[in-house]
Amino acid sequence: MSVFKGSAAAVITPFHNDADKTVNYDAFAKFIDFQIDNGTDAIVVCGSTGEAATMTEEEHLAVCKFVIDYTKKRVPVIAGSGSNCTATTVQLTNEITSYGADAALVITPYYNKATQEGLYQHFAAAAEAAGSTPIIMYNVPSRTGCNLLPETAARIVKEIPNIVGIKEASGSLSQIVKLMTLTDGNIELYSGNDDQTVPILAVGGLGVISVVANVAPKAMHEMCADFFAGDLAGAMKLQRQTETLFEDLFSEVNPIPVKKAVNLLGFEAGPLRLPLTEMSADKADKLAADMKAFGC
Repeated sequence: MSVFKGSAAAVITPFHNDADKTVNYDAFAKFIDFQIDNGTDAIVVCGSTGEAATMTEEEHLAVCKFVIDYTKKRVPVIAGSGSNCTATTVQLTNEITSYGADAALVITPYYNKATQEGLYQHFAAAAEAAGSTPIIMYNVPSRTGCNLLPETAARIVKEIPNIVGIKEASGSLSQIVKLMTLTDGNIELYSGNDDQTVPILAVGGLGVISVVANVAPKAMHEMCADFFAGDLAGAMKLQRQTETLFEDLFSEVNPIPVKKAVNLLGFEAGPLRLPLTEMSADKADKLAADMKAFGC
């Protein structure tokens, strides 16, 4: 059984407007309920959209535990546990699996720029720490400076049983097709780019780990559901309709725009933590207008 099928929201982390920008757990609970009530198929917590890079390890783990406990298995929870340090990845992965995470999302090490063998060893160590809990690898070279090549990803899923999938945000469909060819489709493939959701489903993907789902969870869920029901025209229509939202939400560095968007929805998403700063006024105005036109 796959970790999930459909649209997983890579959720923001709400912060209070206090001096330390502490986590606003009350707002977080309301936002999780909103996601589940509107069809989101899984929750991804403490990814890049959740500003995990600005959290202490203690905060990171507390946020993951809260979301796992609050969700109460209504949908799967995939918890980010990656780091550029393998020892830290092992520690985080061990902890989040002990809390009952349905899977761990482990990014390739950033800044270090490991070799392909280093990437293999990194994921192998995380897999051992996870025990029987599945791991989804996360490949996003534009943010990490490191590309998990199809040959390496295929080797990993063939040789390490609990590494079952990959969030692919390389942007390269040819790379993704090669991965599916090398694995004979025996990998749980998830789009890491909202604007490539339907194309990735078409080559055997199981869904998307979505930023857009923060503000349009129903549309992202229905896009995937339509595709799996054989309604390609319906899926493609939603892919085109969400394109403007995608462009707005990536008009500045993620998660700057999506944090603004969640605030515009009326949730207490709160501020960003430095080094992220507030969205520029002109782009925020366009985002607000496009959200209204979409029906958010």
